[in-house]
Amino acid sequence: MRYLAGRLAWGLVILLGTSAITFAVAFVVPGDPARVIAGPRADPETLARVRRDLALDRPLAVQYARYLGRLARGDLGRSYATREPVRAMLLRRLPATATLALTALALAIAIGLAGGLLTARYAGTWVDRGVLVGSLVVLSAPVFWLGMLALYYVAFRWRLLPLGGASSPRHLILPALVLGSGVGVYYARLLHTSLAEVLGQDYVRAARARGVGAPRLLLVHALRNACLPLITVIGLDLAALMNGVVLTETVFHWPGIGRLAFDAVLSLDVPVIMGTVLLSAALVVAANLAVDLVYRLVDPRIRLG
Repeated sequence: MRYLAGRLAWGLVILLGTSAITFAVAFVVPGDPARVIAGPRADPETLARVRRDLALDRPLAVQYARYLGRLARGDLGRSYATREPVRAMLLRRLPATATLALTALALAIAIGLAGGLLTARYAGTWVDRGVLVGSLVVLSAPVFWLGMLALYYVAFRWRLLPLGGASSPRHLILPALVLGSGVGVYYARLLHTSLAEVLGQDYVRAARARGVGAPRLLLVHALRNACLPLITVIGLDLAALMNGVVLTETVFHWPGIGRLAFDAVLSLDVPVIMGTVLLSAALVVAANLAVDLVYRLVDPRIRLG
């Protein structure tokens, strides 16, 4: 309990620092939210009225203090563009992002486990080299470029899947494949390296000397210890995916949090920007805590705190 209390306290400090930096950056970058809302041809009186209505005429410290007061009550403010509560906007977009994130992560774990175990089973052979070279090619390609290629060939030329959107389960396949494959090949390389190290340890050599077969040696004796680094990366990747992958959601017109953040930056919608960034920070803090707890379940020798 002391460990959890300490981690939660540090999490609050991280969220407070994140909110302060984001709030300051949002008002330092070039651009005027009032002019974006009122339009480029708005007269000075209209701009002054918009700034007064949105409290943009107050000092930055006063605006931030008011924001923290609302935040303590669970109020993330209202969008400058639509005047809709930011919390409602995030909750509406969260299911789409969660669906894409969990599907892509499940696919990535499957690819990572298959690739890592396959290269470890056939280490030093053409299978090992072929999988590693292929994973390097996929890792070197930007995700948005892979997404555009998939849209052009799979959706536009071959018409196998929809071009974009989220109106049916078929719309999920292409973005999940693009997103999951890029993450999965990284998992495969990470697991390959970890398995190579674990397979050289004494307890694995002793099990092999006792006549334990290769499948059981990999799956039972080596994989549990080899997957510890992978658990750390999976926890952080889940937080990143749940935040909404901006480029992927934009390319595939997926109505998630990443697309919402992209549109908010273009329109200088500061409350929405703050809401998406705070949600991202909270998910990262929660993912780190969850990874530490899972470590103890996987390996009881690991002690927390």
